[in-house]
Amino acid sequence: MEKQGFVHSLPFRLLVALAVGIISGLALSAADGTGLANALLNIIVTVKFITSQFISFCVPLIIIGFIAPSITRLGNNASTMLIVALCIAYVSSVGAAFFATAAGYTILPFLNINPEVDGLKELPKVVFELTIPQIMSVMSALFFSVMVGLAAAWNKSKAITNVLEEFQQIVLSIVTNFVIPVLPILIGTTFCTLAYEGTITKQLPIFLIIIVIVVIGHYIWLALLYGIAGAYSGRNPMGVLKYYGPAYMTAIGTMSSAATLSVALNCAGKAVPTLRKDLVNFGIPLFANIHLCGSVMTETFFVMAVSKMLYGEFPPLGKMILFCLLLGVFAIGAPGVPGGTVMASLGLITGVLGFDETGTALILTIFALQDSFGTACNVTGDGALTLFLTGFAEKHNIEEADLGDVLG
Repeated sequence: MEKQGFVHSLPFRLLVALAVGIISGLALSAADGTGLANALLNIIVTVKFITSQFISFCVPLIIIGFIAPSITRLGNNASTMLIVALCIAYVSSVGAAFFATAAGYTILPFLNINPEVDGLKELPKVVFELTIPQIMSVMSALFFSVMVGLAAAWNKSKAITNVLEEFQQIVLSIVTNFVIPVLPILIGTTFCTLAYEGTITKQLPIFLIIIVIVVIGHYIWLALLYGIAGAYSGRNPMGVLKYYGPAYMTAIGTMSSAATLSVALNCAGKAVPTLRKDLVNFGIPLFANIHLCGSVMTETFFVMAVSKMLYGEFPPLGKMILFCLLLGVFAIGAPGVPGGTVMASLGLITGVLGFDETGTALILTIFALQDSFGTACNVTGDGALTLFLTGFAEKHNIEEADLGDVLG
């Protein structure tokens, strides 16, 4: 996400769409039975169907555009420190996902999440069904991305690698110029229909409780990351964490790791010599793009809550394990995607977990509600991973001069 004011940001637009949708839905519900209300509702239901079809069509393109190039970059930049950095970022993100999964199975059954709400109104049928089939299924796109990315890396195929890099830029343009402008329409129409039915007014308090639980989870995970990094490196993690307050607050305000990077570098620089200076300059910018533990944790917990809310049950354990493992890969492929992890992983939400357009819209919206806290967790966690890198470099006698070609 580029540095921009909150008013022009994607989360703000989604929140405005949410508010307009709920107000419109409540107004239509109050005017139910009148000719104008019925006509407007027919239009809203149809627009919701068409926008969901368009976004569904784009999902395989997003998967191929961001996963395959990420894999080829890994093969082309196979220095020891870079591989270690990628591995610990992946482990942190997947660990956060499994932590959220365990918390979901433990905590969510005690919340009053009831998919069966009495007295719901029935939505009208879609007036015009514009069906837009995907060019391939989500799982086909995923496996295609993995196989092509690995094969291109193994064969050091510059031509295919360049094609994949250019295709990523094309997909990014599609996301920026088409998908992002359409998202508020999907969010607004979805919440309008939910408000009309009567679902949203009964479930909104649960959303707020879930957000509070997720933020607490962020703090627990950060404590765990810094504890492990401190134990491994043999250094006091508070020598790093105590400087990260400005970066945390900046991330909350900007909702962007990129916009917070200069502040994060300054905070980590104050932690020298607890952190090695060369690893600060190497690790902090790198982790700002590949380490999204807070976002991954949030999305995982949210999909479980929304699944229970809409479909009456949690996703099966096997699907959740697959979702968590793949989500870590998608997190590495998420940089440059407006909306970050949740946008890059739409294919997992729909393909692995089987969410429909209503479930997808709910995930996007409640993710936007806490986007700043997820980003703050990501940025603060980067300091812990840099501390881990410092310990690794010292244990393996890696001198500062040896890091000159670390980025290829």
